[in-house]
Amino acid sequence: MAADGIVELTQVSPDFVRDPYPVYAALRAEAPVHHVRVPDGRELWLVVGHEMCRRAFTDPRLSRDWQNHGGIGQILNPDLPAVGHMLTTDPPDHTRLRRLVAGSFTPRRIAALGPRVQQITDELLDAMLENHERRADLIASFAFPLPMTVICELLGVPELDRHTFRGWSNAVVAPTSAEEEARAYEEMPAYLARLIGTKRESPGDDLLSAMIQEVDDGGDRLTGDELIGMCVLLLIAGHETTVNLIGNGMRALFAHPDQLARLRADFGLLEGAVEEMLRYDGPVETCTQRLALEDVDLDGVTVPAGSTVLIAMADADRDQERFEDPHRFDIGRDARGHIAFGHGLHYCLGAPLARLEGRIAIRTLLERCPDIAADADESSLRWLTGMLMRGVKELPVRW
Repeated sequence: MAADGIVELTQVSPDFVRDPYPVYAALRAEAPVHHVRVPDGRELWLVVGHEMCRRAFTDPRLSRDWQNHGGIGQILNPDLPAVGHMLTTDPPDHTRLRRLVAGSFTPRRIAALGPRVQQITDELLDAMLENHERRADLIASFAFPLPMTVICELLGVPELDRHTFRGWSNAVVAPTSAEEEARAYEEMPAYLARLIGTKRESPGDDLLSAMIQEVDDGGDRLTGDELIGMCVLLLIAGHETTVNLIGNGMRALFAHPDQLARLRADFGLLEGAVEEMLRYDGPVETCTQRLALEDVDLDGVTVPAGSTVLIAMADADRDQERFEDPHRFDIGRDARGHIAFGHGLHYCLGAPLARLEGRIAIRTLLERCPDIAADADESSLRWLTGMLMRGVKELPVRW
């Protein structure tokens, strides 16, 4: 802890980025809320513990509407359409925006995507397994292109533009500089405005064309800027979560060979195994930042008005008050109740799609590559920067 009373996360553990769980557990043992300095130097308030995190997610005093309450930071222009979407709004705006797209993410519609997800999975593994050295980077070869292809096909983004979107997405969820992040937020909407114009002239059988035409019972529809913001959100959230679900899930299996053998022997455990992967080392470490609209008392700790607040979902799902022996990876565990996809109004709309992709990807990978194993020591892996997404940049494997 620094002299000013702020907890320096990287001073508590220099290994914080790779393994934040011991730091979170130590903080949780002291109090549910802490004033911290995160690895990129920002000061904010961090909420830990399962029950307190759930409460924070549903506290209306912790707002996602940065645009109407002071902007979203000095480097980003709050008027950019790319930063105005349902994840950056509160009710009633959030309610309206979510209602206009929720129909495209019903369980029935997601289940109907299963055959196409399986086909893409098989094609990617066909290409990966052609490597005569029997080695690959699982992220680049499989975990990234699978959900990126699915969400781009769903929205109607041309195949040639998907690599560019990967660069923009990385700059938003794990930026290496403020300038890189700002550039992505400017270039994405410019591209999407052109794509939306094309879809207006020649609609296709895709989600973007449907969103352009969608009108609800009250005659409401998305504005041009809202369409751009929604596309940005769906493209980024629609693949980043699954990339790291697959990557982190396979890392967990490699590190626990008994659980890997157990799953290979009985794919009836697959659904529960995916939920345990989400709980044990989920793809989202902390929530997107909240703004304290007033002084907020959280279990005796006062978060001052105007403060930035992060909710540590990664810690919530390792809380012994909620999960027995939480640091043990057990694919037979009842992991229901985890908050890897958030909680409350902003619960991830695409969670059913991420689960579907995760189940198909992991089962097919293990069936077709029965001898797959890690091809690098865990300590040598490069981690995504920031505290939003949790995952590795590459995952070398052999089979």
